Amino acid sequence: MSRLSEVIEDSEFSGVVTLTGPGWSDSDVAAGFANRAEKRPNELNTAFATASMTKAFTAVTVMALVESGALALDTRLRALVGDDLPLVHPDATIEHLLSHRSGVGDYLDEEQLGDIDDFVFDVSAHTLETPDDYLPLVSPHPQVSPPGQRFAYNNGGFIMLSIAIERATGLRFHDLVRENVLEPANMTGAGFFRSDDLPANAALGYLENGRTNVFHLPVIGGGDGGAYITAADMAAFWLALFDGRLVSMETVALMIEPVSDAPKQKMRYGRGFWLALEGSAVVLEGMDAGVSACVSFDPTDGRGYTILANTSSGAWPTARHLEDELRSFRS
Repeated sequence: MSRLSEVIEDSEFSGVVTLTGPGWSDSDVAAGFANRAEKRPNELNTAFATASMTKAFTAVTVMALVESGALALDTRLRALVGDDLPLVHPDATIEHLLSHRSGVGDYLDEEQLGDIDDFVFDVSAHTLETPDDYLPLVSPHPQVSPPGQRFAYNNGGFIMLSIAIERATGLRFHDLVRENVLEPANMTGAGFFRSDDLPANAALGYLENGRTNVFHLPVIGGGDGGAYITAADMAAFWLALFDGRLVSMETVALMIEPVSDAPKQKMRYGRGFWLALEGSAVVLEGMDAGVSACVSFDPTDGRGYTILANTSSGAWPTARHLEDELRSFRS
């Protein structure tokens, strides 16, 4: 049994793991059940919710609209949303939001969250379908710090980005992501699916108590999280991004340029992407009730991994093992 297989067995991992690039001692793995009641197994083509990994798709969509002239990095949020977000500082810009340096209050402060399985929204989850539906959640929170002063990871800021790009274009956020990211990247298994109408190959998310997460997440994912993807979709995304098919290579370089150190996360952050503390690997992470996901990709050598899990914390033991392997490659 390989070491990866041991980690998966010991941690009772449920999901898929795929590996790209040279040197890996293991192969792709699918484990656990996509639907426990039906005993439908996870397979390599199973679609998983991705939680905050979705922020990368939001960010690329924003930058595609910047390139088209629909908005600019220095566009002030309040210029687009008017009085719908009255507590946001008037100087907060699109770039501040992309880089988590806006200082806006967060409806989902992860440092105060506690057990993710206990989280429920202050409104019924089934009412959260569009960016504007989140206004009652994000608008009451006062500004925490001046724009540009410091890095603070912020879910509400990416909800605000989704509202902003709808106002700037007059188009639906989900359509904008599909047209600017999913379709040009050929991410054929990806989408913002309703939790009560999932495609046949989608995995249900499970809490530690064995129940599904259907009451814990928005009925449709939004700007800060919730898109579904397959492992093949993730590979297609990296290929399209670093081929310049989604935005120009100059814009890609801007997005993965380190803007902030994030010592608590032991990483750095650019404009929409986590970055490894050292080297050139780009990292995406996501965690929600019944969802955990971690992806690393180094555009210089194509080496990386994708971990998509349908439990709240199942991705992390596997991610730690694969990070150890990556460190051995690079030493």
